[in-house]
Amino acid sequence: MLMRTDPFRELDHFSQQLLGTGARPPAMPMDAYRSGEEFVVHFDLPGVDPESIDLDVERNVLTVRAERRRPSGDAREGVEPIATERPTGTFSRRLFLGDALDTERIDASYDLGVLTLRIPVSEHAKPRKIKISGGPERRAIPV
Repeated sequence: MLMRTDPFRELDHFSQQLLGTGARPPAMPMDAYRSGEEFVVHFDLPGVDPESIDLDVERNVLTVRAERRRPSGDAREGVEPIATERPTGTFSRRLFLGDALDTERIDASYDLGVLTLRIPVSEHAKPRKIKISGGPERRAIPV
């Protein structure tokens, strides 16, 4: 059975939405890892319209914004919500990218509620060999 009013529960629910908890993180959880010559970042954004997702890169700061709207059926007259636990509104998250990443070639895709970003490693950050001239033998020394 659901309780209709419990001010302490509502206050607790509101603070969890704003701050998140160990069991329930803020509204845009993510995973990030390196795979070969690129970094991959996954953002969980279920129920978000892909048209509402906005990605901006300024210098080395990547900002992800998304909006989850309340379903249109919730706004009808005579509809009384019993439980509203799914967060709605605008969500934002910033990632500080290192100089070793190529922010000019970020690839973004959205599938099944997951926004995936693929950020390649810059050419200047990849290991390379430098040839040394002079002498009878030329040898490559790894840098």
